[in-house]
Amino acid sequence: MPPAKKRARTYDPGRIRTAILTQFGNVRDAVRTLAPEQLALPTRLPGWTVRDLAAHVTMAVETVSRNIDRDEPPRPELTLLDWPFATAARAGDIADGTRDLAGAHPDLDALFARTEERLTERLASAPGTRLLAARTGAMTLDDYLVTRTVELVVHSDDLNAAVPALDIPYDRQALAAATRLLADALAVKAPGGSTEVRIPPYAVVQCVEGPRHTRGTPPNVVETDPLTWIRLATGRVSWQDAVEEAKVSASGERADLGGLLPLLG
Repeated sequence: MPPAKKRARTYDPGRIRTAILTQFGNVRDAVRTLAPEQLALPTRLPGWTVRDLAAHVTMAVETVSRNIDRDEPPRPELTLLDWPFATAARAGDIADGTRDLAGAHPDLDALFARTEERLTERLASAPGTRLLAARTGAMTLDDYLVTRTVELVVHSDDLNAAVPALDIPYDRQALAAATRLLADALAVKAPGGSTEVRIPPYAVVQCVEGPRHTRGTPPNVVETDPLTWIRLATGRVSWQDAVEEAKVSASGERADLGGLLPLLG
């Protein structure tokens, strides 16, 4: 993947930190209500149970604390817009680590409590410019925290899909940040100005090579809601299915994004 040419939008660091703690708390509150038979349910991640997925949420957040505790790397290696394209290589070891974590911690609420406590303590003193030696590549704490909104929102949705009536709520700032990051990643993957992708109320991006519109309604328009966009970007739903189910509206000869999705591995 070539280096991103699009400059990442800015995110309010204080709001992102609050959003992460809020969404993590939302997941914890929901998980503590689950009965053993619900924790044993399958999820849309092949081979993962609800218990595995809940444990993975703590892992995704614990990486912040663990990396703050590690030595600071000498230089950054990833920008925020590089991150979505650096995740696929880690899928195998993430799955193995998740199952090990779930097996080692039968008391999930205690695991959530310990993870939340460590995160709150580390974020209280760590500056946003601090570099983290993340496995995907060294990046600033502020940027890495934005990536955690994607993890939390995506897996909240996975849990809601797996357990009927679970209804984990979505923190607005977390949902907005996840939507915007993945929309900007599309613009990096398919630079151009012929197609406008609208994800109200959070994001609008221009992408795909071709004639650029300058006024009025663009000739190629895609519109969808935030959760559908996140599912498309992460491979939870296919482009064809989303269009057929009227979850996406797409008009114009360059409005078919099927060949560009998913964005994350």
